[in-house]
This record gives sequence, structure tokens and C-alpha cells, in this order.
Amino acid sequence: METSDLKTLIEFMARSLVDHPDKVAVNEIAGEQTTVFELRVAKEDLGKVIGKQGRTAQSMRAILNAASTKLRKRSVLEIVE
Repeated sequence: METSDLKTLIEFMARSLVDHPDKVAVNEIAGEQTTVFELRVAKEDLGKVIGKQGRTAQSMRAILNAASTKLRKRSVLEIVE
């Protein structure tokens, strides 16, 4: 498993949640110690990805964090409007 697998994981989770899976895009920005993943979805799907009180987004971040820890890397998920 490597960072490209993390990107695939985020895409899979997001596509499973939204009505327009074709509009899901994940941009990977690799820094020295941390990798930032920017998740973009269709405007009408933003609520589905964030969830009530941010719970869905929080869960996605927890899964990403667990996978990153296994790789001994640090990653952050940003949901971009």
C-alpha cells in the first residue's frame, strides 16, 4: 500500500456516498512530512460527503488516518467546495 492507494481509497469512499460519482476528484499534494488530499465533489453532493455535523467527513478522515498510520505517513483530507 502506498499514497496512491490512499487516493484510491478516498475516491472509493466518496463515490460510494454521492449521486454524481463521475464528478468526484481527488488531488494529492505531497509535502515533506504530510500528504494533503483535496476532495472535490458536485455542489449538490457536498452535504452527503460532509454528513450531519460533519460525522461522515470525520469518519472518512479516521479511515484515512488509520491507513496512513499503517504506511507510517501523515495525511490530511480537505473537502474543497
